[in-house]
Amino acid sequence: MGDFMPGQMCGGTSKVSPATPEIQSLCDQIKAAAEEKAGKKYSEFKAVSFCSQVVSGTNYFVKVNVGGGCIHARIYVKLPCHGGEVSLDSIQTSKTHEDLLAYF
Repeated sequence: MGDFMPGQMCGGTSKVSPATPEIQSLCDQIKAAAEEKAGKKYSEFKAVSFCSQVVSGTNYFVKVNVGGGCIHARIYVKLPCHGGEVSLDSIQTSKTHEDLLAYF
């Protein structure tokens, strides 16, 4: 049997945690892509909270305050042995601060 964190399912997402400077750095890297997908410019782009999922790399699901509301961003980071590139996989717009952050 493997070593798993209590309450975490293999392949599932981690618990939602407050954003860290590392998560903000990921958001800074995908801001232009998020603006392109949303079709608008964001004057504010501040990571609020996140959860992650280990796959063949890591998916980060991040709640981002965009001023007057939030978006949810799914950011994929490749494994270092595959280049470690950061990309925006998907966003959900028109979110509120109260909307739960979950897999999408």
